[in-house]
Amino acid sequence: MRYLVAIHHPHDFDPSVEEGEISHDIDVLNEEMVAAGVRLSADGLDWIHNAKSLRAQPNGEILVTDGPYLETKEHVGGFWVLEVPDMDEALKWAKKAVAACRTPVEVRRIL
Repeated sequence: MRYLVAIHHPHDFDPSVEEGEISHDIDVLNEEMVAAGVRLSADGLDWIHNAKSLRAQPNGEILVTDGPYLETKEHVGGFWVLEVPDMDEALKWAKKAVAACRTPVEVRRIL
């Protein structure tokens, strides 16, 4: 089964905080995931301020606006896609992601 492990950043997140020790810890986790054969992909996302949201309008038009779709205090800043047997195994890796990234993480099975 495939699982999404999404990293959540606060709305005012400054990417420069991921330099140094945090960046090293994330690199180590990535290497561990690759060595274990569970990581299918991993990516960080651009600043939330560069996001675009698209919504269908009643008249059939598509409205494009700046910013995220939902206005929240957190946003997805990056993610891993893992192939592991079950949610328990995904949670083991997600706990390591929380420790490495020092942020909340969400785990969801990919259908």
